[in-house]
Amino acid sequence: MKIRHFVPAVAAIFVACGGGESGGGATSGGSSGASSTPATTPPAAAVPAPPGGEMTMPDWFELGGNTVHLDMTAGLTPDNNHWNFNGFTKGGAAITVPQGDSVVIQFTNDDPNMAHSLGISSETSNFATPPAPNPVFPGAISKNPGSMVDGTMPGDTETIRFRADKPGTYSMVCYVPGHSAVGMWIYFIVSSEGDAGVQTR
Repeated sequence: MKIRHFVPAVAAIFVACGGGESGGGATSGGSSGASSTPATTPPAAAVPAPPGGEMTMPDWFELGGNTVHLDMTAGLTPDNNHWNFNGFTKGGAAITVPQGDSVVIQFTNDDPNMAHSLGISSETSNFATPPAPNPVFPGAISKNPGSMVDGTMPGDTETIRFRADKPGTYSMVCYVPGHSAVGMWIYFIVSSEGDAGVQTR
């Protein structure tokens, strides 16, 4: 809603300052050169499908006793301004866990500057705005997920526990405003076939 009001205001300033077509500034009784077509929001970027190919078990993924242990680090690498999960962004990894297993995530924030959060969201197609912090599974979210001052702060670690009882394709996402929009999300899949592991691009 804010974008729709903001864009025409910027266009009006641009035209008033003579930024229209050459010699097309506002004149008395003349057209200002501004289009009468309402401003539109550009379409959201296409979201990639989950990675395919070989499923692996990296050292941060451990399976045993109907429990999946994940060591997930925000800002593990400087990629994407440190806004990544274990170095992955923009759906570049897919974590798959068996349906019915307990999931224990040790979530650490290694970003030197910014708070982050982690949650399992039903959103898989539109990350232009932060998904609502309503996790798919009870407990599948870090504390104060949308806060830049009370979320998981640089150097902090917290443990997230939940049961992956609904099969489907979901996302692991940072809820801090703006972070998912620039790619701080990856796929999280619950397999009714009992598959487990990680696929990457």
